[in-house]
Amino acid sequence: MRYHMNGMSGQEIAAYLAHHVALTGRSDPLFTEDAASLLHNTSRGYPRAINNLALQALLATFAADEAIVDESATRTAVNEVIAAE
Repeated sequence: MRYHMNGMSGQEIAAYLAHHVALTGRSDPLFTEDAASLLHNTSRGYPRAINNLALQALLATFAADEAIVDESATRTAVNEVIAAE
C-alpha cells in the first residue's frame, strides 16, 4: 500500500506549532513568524521534518539562553540537521 501526503502550508504549520505549544500549557507564542516560515521552507511541510527541526530549534534557543525560537535558532537547527544527514 502506498500513500502520498502533501506538505502542510505555512499557515497550517503555524497552527500545528501553536497547537503543540498549547498542549504544553503555554498560551503565548513560542516560535516567531520568521522561524515558522523557515521551518516551512526547510521541511517542505512534512510533519516529521517539522517535528525534528522544531525540536532542534528549541534546543538551540535554550543553548542561547533565549525564551522565543527565532530565525537564528531555527537556522542553527537546520544546519545541525542537514550536517547530520
